[in-house]
Amino acid sequence: MTTTTVFTPDTEARFAVARQAADAVLFEGYVLYPYRASAAKNRFRWQFGVLVPPSWNAAGEHSRQHTECLMEPRPGAQLAVEVRFLHVRRRTAEALREDGTYAPVPELRLTDRTLTTWDEGVEERITLTVPVDAPGGPEGSSGPGGPEGSSGPGGPGGLDGEGITVPFSRPAAEETEEVVDADGRVRGRLVRRREEISGVLRISAAELDGPYRVRKLSVTVENTGSWSPLPGDDRQAALAYALVATHTLLRLDAGSFLSLTDPPVWARGAVASCDNRQTWPVLAGEPGRADLVLSSPIILDDHPAIAPESPGAFYDATEIDEILALRTTALTDEEKREARGTDARAAAVIDLADTLPQEVWERLHGAVRGLREITRSTEPAGADPLVPDTPWWDPAGDPTVDPDRDHVLVAGRAVRAGSRVLLRPRLRRTDAQDLFVDGRTALVEAVLHDVDGGVHIAVTVEDDPGADIRREQGRFLYFQPDEVRPLEDV
Repeated sequence: MTTTTVFTPDTEARFAVARQAADAVLFEGYVLYPYRASAAKNRFRWQFGVLVPPSWNAAGEHSRQHTECLMEPRPGAQLAVEVRFLHVRRRTAEALREDGTYAPVPELRLTDRTLTTWDEGVEERITLTVPVDAPGGPEGSSGPGGPEGSSGPGGPGGLDGEGITVPFSRPAAEETEEVVDADGRVRGRLVRRREEISGVLRISAAELDGPYRVRKLSVTVENTGSWSPLPGDDRQAALAYALVATHTLLRLDAGSFLSLTDPPVWARGAVASCDNRQTWPVLAGEPGRADLVLSSPIILDDHPAIAPESPGAFYDATEIDEILALRTTALTDEEKREARGTDARAAAVIDLADTLPQEVWERLHGAVRGLREITRSTEPAGADPLVPDTPWWDPAGDPTVDPDRDHVLVAGRAVRAGSRVLLRPRLRRTDAQDLFVDGRTALVEAVLHDVDGGVHIAVTVEDDPGADIRREQGRFLYFQPDEVRPLEDV
């Protein structure tokens, strides 16, 4: 369920960019590998951005999150706000009895899946657009159950003083879904129940003193639900009335936000005064643009992005897609049946992993980013500026080193490629293999320098029948200079 607010096409397009990373926040920990309700890791869920009713005062739980960030709006700027969270919906499996009534059961076993009792997350949005400077309330709606953006007392500006206050709520509801097996026979039903939740969104801004026109924007999302726990109620009971994975997207249509992670020098004092509770705002969208902010319960860097190699959601923030996909394909047929019956999103993961084409597997394997530093003036014509011929970690990329010609002095003698040495690794005793090579003679293949200034001598052991293969593959044994002695000294 979403609100009825419609953003301008430009704002919607910009929010769509930010949602790519925000979705990872929204569903991080929603359903984890092996994607089955019976898995231990899926029995303690909803860990990020949980805003519980104020009556639930368990340690470590909070009923509100507060964002403060800095913005430089231009005259006439509009601020678009989108608060997103999950509303927990309890799904109960019930079997059809002979008398035509239904009874709760631990599971419903069907031909293609096994349906179990499970807590689903329904995405909710609170959206509005408010003029930063103009008087009056926001243009937009808090959605079903909430009023047309109400404005609290304030100064002459739209967000000045106490700013605006937007209450919102979602009603309790119950839905049933008939469960039919492959043969068309009714086997039972799924009953989905959700409890009423309510909250309030508060937005204000204050202009800061200084040489530049900078405003501190404050956004508070608070659970104001009236639920009162009964004796014996636990966190699971409180979650039905909570806002889960709560986070906020902000967009200025004219102007920009300042990074709290890497602010300009003149704004560091103002940044230090920003108070963020249970959330952290970062610049979102493409690097080089500053019109979007994602305030997330998970600490992120500026401009977070989903890996371009990711073929879909594996609900681990795309950090280890390849291994998750491989493990998912290795699940047994019975495990896949349960995963498909656990949740529609889990079923989509199973289907995704089972149908990945070979070119996607190749794209997932061995992707390296961040090693892109090159000197553009040395690029040949037509070279791809993002794919250097020799990355910084390749010895060939540094003209100051040459493993084939470099040498190191050992006992006053130069040891280089082609030198013969006696191996004496027993002084360090760092590897069980040292027992087998201690006292053996070896041929030096290269002298290598690491980025910390250390020197490593690559060798092949003489009389090793696999030395040619090791040399061809570059699979050498490595020793420190004090672990070898030039053979002439023996």
